[in-house]
Amino acid sequence: MPRIHAFEIHELPGCPDLLRRIATDYLRTVGEVFDAFEPITPLLTGALSVSDEKRVIDLCSGGAGPVVQLTERAAERLRQAPSVVLTDLYPNHAAFAFVAERASVPVSSETVAVDARAVPERLAGVRTVFDAFHHFRPDDARRILSDAAAKRAPILVVEATERSVGAVVGMLLFVPLLVLLLTPFVRPFSWPRLLLTYVVPLAVPLIVFDGLVSCLRSYTVAELQELTRGLESNGYRFHIGTVKSRGQRLTYVLGTPALPPDGTFPSS
Repeated sequence: MPRIHAFEIHELPGCPDLLRRIATDYLRTVGEVFDAFEPITPLLTGALSVSDEKRVIDLCSGGAGPVVQLTERAAERLRQAPSVVLTDLYPNHAAFAFVAERASVPVSSETVAVDARAVPERLAGVRTVFDAFHHFRPDDARRILSDAAAKRAPILVVEATERSVGAVVGMLLFVPLLVLLLTPFVRPFSWPRLLLTYVVPLAVPLIVFDGLVSCLRSYTVAELQELTRGLESNGYRFHIGTVKSRGQRLTYVLGTPALPPDGTFPSS
């Protein structure tokens, strides 16, 4: 399927904050319920092991996604417990606070907008981008990777969507049902969210539409390899691949200035 860079409603500057939170909080809840990103834990652990700062800088955090849960698991394998900084162009402060209160690792958040294409120098650590890399056109996506390589900052990009007929069909058949089933359990609790799901039916078409566009905008492994071409230097290397998780496939890009102490990165 050709890549189509359409727009997602919740990322538009004029999208009401309530609708944006409905979309991002749902995505975090789905990730938690199905634990879809669990196979990525060894990759995050490896990236942290070669970082001078045991800190995860999560870019495009949305509803806070899987980064805290994965960092908690990585902490069990590391001698020094890492911390997490949540950032976004449109910070979801309620979700950030909710996740921070439950976390077993230190979690803070940026109160101002942070553009993943121009990460401030003060935010040093392992950069992560979960389920948001497809939001960027190729030139901007390459800027994200190039900036990490230039500053020798480890970066882990992970996508759960993929550009395939099967993914599109699955989005149409199963996501509407998941939204209806999971909405009462999304936290932090919100009466407006229930209203816009079951009374004024905006949540389902919003999430399904954005999900379909996410599939159409997702990068293939070959395209990710092309995006990283020419960015490796002075020992900085990119590892690109896929891992299976809960009946789906996760695609990742891992950029690091060095290998972990054991000399290898686990593939899953």
